Amino acid sequence: MKKYLRTFANRESFNQVIKVGIVGVFNTVVSFALFNVFLLMGWPWFWSITVSFAATTFMSYLLNRRWTFALKDGKVSGRETASFFGVNIVAYFASVGIIWLADTLLGPLSTLGYNLALLFAAGLLILPKLAGYRDLVFGRALKERSEEPSAL
Repeated sequence: MKKYLRTFANRESFNQVIKVGIVGVFNTVVSFALFNVFLLMGWPWFWSITVSFAATTFMSYLLNRRWTFALKDGKVSGRETASFFGVNIVAYFASVGIIWLADTLLGPLSTLGYNLALLFAAGLLILPKLAGYRDLVFGRALKERSEEPSAL
């Protein structure tokens, strides 16, 4: 485990953490906006988070692929896309679980309570999502890119 954690202790990984964080903040703002619009429309919290999650996951994929990991080659594979959505589905279920737990333990949450629970979930999941993106989703493309002879 220590050896794996050391793979994050370099400049490239630090830059990726920052970029995943920026993309995450952007996606979170959009997701929160949609989530709250749906709540104001009277939707239950479960459907509000489900639809806002689905809408922002695709945007997250494109931003992380092109900007965070600088994969601009257009070689998108079905495996890569499925892996990205797989990582995010796990994050979705973790978020839903956190909100459900907060709602169950603290009584019916207010809109502010739902937002705080969702914010807590987003913060808790940033590093596991980065690891999933780097190692499971974009790992093969990153490895292929590093093995290509660089143009001088």
